[in-house]
Amino acid sequence: MKKISNNLAPLILFSEISTIDQLIRAQISKILPDNMAISHLSVLNHLSSIQNEKTPMQLAKSFHVTKGAMTNTLSKLEASGYINIRPDWNDARKKQVKISRAGAEAQREAIKSITPILDKVISKLGKEKADLALPIIRELRNILIN
Repeated sequence: MKKISNNLAPLILFSEISTIDQLIRAQISKILPDNMAISHLSVLNHLSSIQNEKTPMQLAKSFHVTKGAMTNTLSKLEASGYINIRPDWNDARKKQVKISRAGAEAQREAIKSITPILDKVISKLGKEKADLALPIIRELRNILIN
């Protein structure tokens, strides 16, 4: 195996991560149900994992996107009946967002539809390698968040 120059190693690492992101997004986007986008599934996953409501701004911060981008995603999810948006009773300037029953069902169906792709990747890579890579990937994410 050819040794990588110390100057190029970080660039190659992030190029590989970016390429993996593009490839998995392309494969998942093709099979998500009912014209659901990956961003929609991400928000539904987040909302289904919490008990309380979130404001659009809290969601935007969680996903590291602008409030406008999150508002656009939430509008599409609300139009599909996947979330409920209500006024904040304590602050009329804010809104509260919660996943709906239809959204929880759509999230489960989306997960079911993409699971074969994810299983195939992990099967080919090997669970041991995936388990070794996960802490490193999480550490990279945490470094980039701060």
